[in-house]
This record gives sequence, structure tokens and C-alpha cells, in this order.
Amino acid sequence: METKQWLLPPDEVRPSHPFLIEAAKLLRQGEVVAFPTETVYGLGADAYSDQAVAKIYAAKGRPSDNPLILHFYDPGQVKEVVTHLPPLAEELFRRFSPGPLTLILPNNGRASSLATAGLSTVAVRIPNHPVALALLREVGRPLAAPSANRSGKPSPTKAAHVLADLEGRIAGIIDGGETGIGLESTVLDITLSPPQILRPGGITKESLEEVIGEVVVDPALNQSNAPPKAPGLKYPHYAPRAPLTLVADLNPSRRRWKMAAQAAELIRDGKRVGILTTDEDVPYFEEHLPGEPGNHWVILSLGERGNLDGIAQHLYDTLRSFDPLDVDEIIGESFPKGGIGAAIMNRLSKAAGRILP
Repeated sequence: METKQWLLPPDEVRPSHPFLIEAAKLLRQGEVVAFPTETVYGLGADAYSDQAVAKIYAAKGRPSDNPLILHFYDPGQVKEVVTHLPPLAEELFRRFSPGPLTLILPNNGRASSLATAGLSTVAVRIPNHPVALALLREVGRPLAAPSANRSGKPSPTKAAHVLADLEGRIAGIIDGGETGIGLESTVLDITLSPPQILRPGGITKESLEEVIGEVVVDPALNQSNAPPKAPGLKYPHYAPRAPLTLVADLNPSRRRWKMAAQAAELIRDGKRVGILTTDEDVPYFEEHLPGEPGNHWVILSLGERGNLDGIAQHLYDTLRSFDPLDVDEIIGESFPKGGIGAAIMNRLSKAAGRILP
């Protein structure tokens, strides 16, 4: 299959843009098209068509018992797929949408059962990106859209990431530049009382509680034996090719020492090691790692440790950057779990093969 590519910067979006018309036509014909959102690139298909949604699973290599998030251009359109829109949902849409918040609502059965994995609930959100919103209006129906990557790999924050994973497997890619937030939306189940975060993301627990009061976190996020309920969390995710080990210690001196000691042991065993760190710690590793830079180890920084928003934005791109460097193993640092740090650590923990204290 030829994968069409359209370059459409956000500041060039206008109603009935020829690229949007062409992409929307393919979507209405049951094809799959990748497009940018404010979080990551999504892989969209007609949410009402079993045949179209099946193409998402086939392109990604994603298990079909993993539900998808449905994307809409406004809250009024959401009413098409739910039994009712609770006042709490209306309040959350007013405060956080368009934006990186997905709500779990009662399913009326209109959406493809493949998109909802046969559940009695449906995941919905309104993306805050001009390309995504214009495309949704042009299509005129909701799009089921998980992240536009091969299942298990880091989510795409650039069109080049989508192309690397899915060229020849999907009908098209709208290139709207690099995404802003860099991590997927927060998934909040408001069919439960109190509402429950099933996946941390761009809207923090603290921000939600300022608006609606108590919010709890799905126990599955902290218990390995509890089955996760959110889209995209049932199977391994976000992993680069090389195995990733996280060092959980947040004490700066101990963290650096433990990471360097683990890397040194691997280097002595003949491994080429990647270090996933932040700007402040790069000089330490350059000084303390044995062997030669490039030959025995490479260091990639996520940015300033104090700027968690920046780390979130660059996380997936940095994880992907290890793949062409042919490292055998990666040693990475951990981050505090407050605010957006909860989402960062959720993704890193899912990507890691092991976590050291």
C-alpha cells in the first residue's frame, strides 16, 4: 500500500483545505490515516465501521481486546455514542476540552464494538490541535484513534516516527509538525464514584481535583497483579529496541552512582550501553563511565531535570533515538511522581524490563 503524505503546519489549517478533503475522503472510504494531536500522533479510522477499525489493529499489530479512544470535534458530537452525558462530563469538557483528557462514559452501542472491545463503556476525547479538529469536522464522524505506532514501541511525536513504523501499512499521514505535550491523554473513568484515573497523562490528578474534588488512581497502575482497564495499558508499551533498566532512587548522588555502576558492569561484559539521563547529570557520566564514548557508551539527555513538561515532551523521541545507535542495554533515571511526573513514570515503568531500587 502506498502511504500518502501531506505537510500541513497548524498555522496553515483552513476549512476545506485540499489535504484535509483528501484525507477525510480516505477515512470515509474505510481507510486509516495518521494525524497530529496535542499529545501524540493518532491513527484514525471511522469509529462506526468494524472494517475500518480492524485496519487499525492490523496496521499496529495491536491485540483486538485492547479498546480505542474515540475522538470528536465538540461535546455535542460525543452524545452520538453515549447513553447520556452526565453533568460531571459536561463540567470536565468545559474546563479541560479541547485538551488531553479522555473520559470513560456509558456506551450506547453505536460505535464499533471493535473500537470499544465489547465493553459497556466508551472512551472519548476532544483533541486540542487545529489539524485534528479540522480533520474531524471534515470527516463528520468520530475517529477511533490510538497512537500511530507499531504496538509496543514508543508513541510517535513526529510524522517521521509514524512513517518509520507504518509506511506501507496505512493510507496516509498528515504531517503537522512535532506534538506539544508528548504524552498521551489522561484517562478518567467517571462511571465510577469517586472518578478514577486509569492512565495518567497531560491533565494531572491535582488539576482534576481542583475542579471536581476527590479523584483516585486505578490500583492497576501500582499493582502488577491488577488488570489495567484503560486503552493502551493492557500490553507492554513504549519500549525502545534495547532493554531498559530504571534506577528508582531519587537521591541525586545515589542515583548517579547506581546508574554508573550498573553501566560499568555491562561495559565490562562487552555491552554497548545507553544512558538515559538529564542535562545536569551528563558531565558526571562522561567523567565516571569506563571505556570510550561512542564505542562503549552513549548518553542521551531528556533536558533539564527540573522541567518535567519538557521531559514529557521529549521522552518518546529520546527513547526512539537509542534504536539507530545500536546499544545493547539502556540505563535510565526515574522522576518524582507529582503532577506530570506521574505520567512520565507510568510510561517509563511500562517501557522498562526491570526497575532497580
